[in-house]
Amino acid sequence: MGKTLKELNLEDDFLFAKVMTDKEICKDLLEKILEVEIEKVELVEEQKVIDLLLESKGIRLDVYVKDQNNTIYNVEMQRGKHKNLPKRLRYYQGSIDLDLIKSGDDYKKLAKSYIIFICTFDLFNKGRHKYTFKNMCLEDNSIILNDESQKIILNTKGIMKDLNEELLEFLNYVENSTDDIAEKSRGRLVKNIHRRVQKVKNDISVEVEFMTLLERDREKIEEGRKKGREEGIEVGRGEAIKQLILKQYGKGLSVDYIAEINEIDVEYVKNIVKINN
Repeated sequence: MGKTLKELNLEDDFLFAKVMTDKEICKDLLEKILEVEIEKVELVEEQKVIDLLLESKGIRLDVYVKDQNNTIYNVEMQRGKHKNLPKRLRYYQGSIDLDLIKSGDDYKKLAKSYIIFICTFDLFNKGRHKYTFKNMCLEDNSIILNDESQKIILNTKGIMKDLNEELLEFLNYVENSTDDIAEKSRGRLVKNIHRRVQKVKNDISVEVEFMTLLERDREKIEEGRKKGREEGIEVGRGEAIKQLILKQYGKGLSVDYIAEINEIDVEYVKNIVKINN
């Protein structure tokens, strides 16, 4: 069986998205990551879905908020190391931009945007907790394209003391969202987040929502098995199962966790992920 709501750490995108619906906590985290002051943030839509074209790959965003200047902030949790993470960032940026502008609109309507991925792995293996990317001229790195987009990758496995103490405490808390870690934290960021985490975990309606989502995933697995049987394909190898596995892996779930919550063979999950990455 998979984890219960109370067993989740902040690294789980469901819990993270719920916690970040608290505007003050969300604002505080963004201010510390970006080292800027934000007057206020507005939740555009909880786990906003961008699915613009029938045949295009849709995305579900963990945190999607804007500030008083209409600057867009997208924050995502990413578990399990993905070699395609840079292209995932590119796709998210493109999808968000398409969602912001309508046919015939002037490009100046594209809002300033930040895409922030919080990872439980160091993609570049350089020991940093934070990697920030802007579009820069290769011939003259003093020239910035100034397209007002920025991508930031935070990771919990950094070894440098390259962030302020509160952010380092936050990254430690991401994978260990316990009372003990919260109590040992000296800054208010983790303590405030932990209070919100406890409130979410003790909310019966949230627990029902979480269990419903798990049940839906299991139903999709069974539909895939049924389809496989009907088509004479080996049980469990239906297209619906494949798509569900890729969706869950894309949201950062580990191979072992996907196999566990869906009650399928871990080697099959590994094979699907390997073929499609």
